[in-house]
Amino acid sequence: MIHRRALCKALAAAPVLATPALLRSAFAEEVSSVVLVSQHGLPYLPLMVMDTLKLIEKHAGKAGMTSLKPEYKTLGGTQSLIDALLSGQMNFGVTGVPGLATLWDKTAGTANEVRALSAVQSMPFMLVTNRESIKTIKDFTDKDKIAIPAVKVSSQAICLQMAAAKEWGQDQYARLDPFTITRPHPDAATSVISKATEINSHYSVAPYYYYELATPGVHNVLKSYDTLGGPATNGVMIMAKKFRDANPKVISAVYAALSEAEEFINKNAGEAAQIYIKTTNEKRSSQAEMVKFISDPDNVWTTAPQQSMEFASFMHKVGTMKRLPASWKDMYVPESHELKGS
Repeated sequence: MIHRRALCKALAAAPVLATPALLRSAFAEEVSSVVLVSQHGLPYLPLMVMDTLKLIEKHAGKAGMTSLKPEYKTLGGTQSLIDALLSGQMNFGVTGVPGLATLWDKTAGTANEVRALSAVQSMPFMLVTNRESIKTIKDFTDKDKIAIPAVKVSSQAICLQMAAAKEWGQDQYARLDPFTITRPHPDAATSVISKATEINSHYSVAPYYYYELATPGVHNVLKSYDTLGGPATNGVMIMAKKFRDANPKVISAVYAALSEAEEFINKNAGEAAQIYIKTTNEKRSSQAEMVKFISDPDNVWTTAPQQSMEFASFMHKVGTMKRLPASWKDMYVPESHELKGS
């Protein structure tokens, strides 16, 4: 959870923090290295492709920045990633639209304004459980624990609130919050599959929900696309607006690299599957099975934002977001404004 007081302290301190990744080269106008942070699962495949194929280096080289060095890191949850951004430990990070909306709401118009470069993909979440008696969200009780990446603020947390509001009314949007618990996706999936911990349910992402649903006794309760009314952005690449303003060539290189990665995945599912398996040291899935996951029609490999305003409007309505953006473009940098987003 993002505590307002802690966030304000972090934002106040941010301008004086610096790490090697953020320091400017003595021989160039723009930074000479960037740090990109993601989390666990198939939603982060585009960054794995960017890393493996050296796409940032490729596009930076075209712009004359032959020495630009990207570093890719993986963190376990939404809060860790947000902490890394606010403390200056990273330049780009992939999180959900609610994380972007929260940070934009608290920083818009300040020196530390946070925006997104673009979407990273659109993919569903699947709320799965190993408890037979749970058929719909109405069946959850205080005996259940639903694992999500971060309580209150993650995309899964907000989708669960949206589902609760639809089921019981707007004033009951937080009805399922007490049943949620923060866990990284790999740990949550292990708990649901093994049935050995207090966690019996998981609002999961690919490939974990594929594995969970293949386990006897585990079934699906809710799909996020049903709540949102269709495909929705699962991850966006967030960054500090001031970093974008100071490093336009770097931003262009990263954006071009991400766009090329999406195109590569759409055209080369087999090679993309190999990259995922190698990068994550995946032991369970064969290349053929991973290709099936990547090619699932539910999974849309695109930089175009989808349903950003659906998230923001809900969060503003229930009071977790003070200001409502006039358009999805308010939360994204100009580089992506040409896209057909929402």
